[in-house]
Amino acid sequence: MSTATTLPEVDTRPEGTDSTDSDEPKVFHYVRKEKIAESAVMGTHVVALCGEVFPVTKSPKPGSPVCPACKEIYQGLKPGPGGE
Repeated sequence: MSTATTLPEVDTRPEGTDSTDSDEPKVFHYVRKEKIAESAVMGTHVVALCGEVFPVTKSPKPGSPVCPACKEIYQGLKPGPGGE
């Protein structure tokens, strides 16, 4: 029997890593919402749900590929307050 834990304030907007030759990320990762702006401005690193650590440098476009591990973890989380 597996149990899911709730991580508060996880943004549904993925952030990118794993750059390709075209400077576009291969996949985007799910990260804590409050860390996105801080990372983008200050250059600090964020930790994705899958454990990947990186600075936020790109914003995803609709239909961008999402890290399969982050997606699986995110879908297994219980909704937070307000159904988020």
